Amino acid sequence: MASVLDKRVRPLFERSFSVEGFSMVPGPDLARFVFRASGIAVDTAGRTFSVELPRRASCTDATDARSALWLGPDEWLLLAPELEKDFIERQLTEALAGTAHSLVDVSDRDAALVLSGAKAAVALNAGCPLDLHPSVFAVGTCTRTLLAKTQIILWRTGPQQFHLQALRSFAEYVWQFLEQAARDVDV
Repeated sequence: MASVLDKRVRPLFERSFSVEGFSMVPGPDLARFVFRASGIAVDTAGRTFSVELPRRASCTDATDARSALWLGPDEWLLLAPELEKDFIERQLTEALAGTAHSLVDVSDRDAALVLSGAKAAVALNAGCPLDLHPSVFAVGTCTRTLLAKTQIILWRTGPQQFHLQALRSFAEYVWQFLEQAARDVDV
């Protein structure tokens, strides 16, 4: 059953935006877990999730369907197809029983956007202080940062492609900000 919030946010997920050199579309529906642990629990979670959890700052590891993003020394964002959410949670909970860890389902907390094109980094830099040049923020790099006063998770998935996640309550604001930034870049 859809909540009132779902009905307010839904229009964001049914549109796209593009200008020359920039496009923005809603990201896929994903299962999202914030996983926190250290030591053997990290190795166990990686084996169980079928993606090695990165141990270097701002790195990612991915298979075709699942991704692990390093967010901090003991924190990862695990992404997978939405249909696998219950299965993954059950598998990880069983595999990690008896070890110190935290696994929190945040699937409904965030909204994802996919930005692409030659002007994607420039549009992002209208509100993001990071150096997004490919030599600095290379493919596979991810970080938690700000975009126009809003906390986001930004992941470069291709030379001219970014996966962005923001809290659902800020999704419309982020969309409008990036739409205007892309228009300003297009002038």
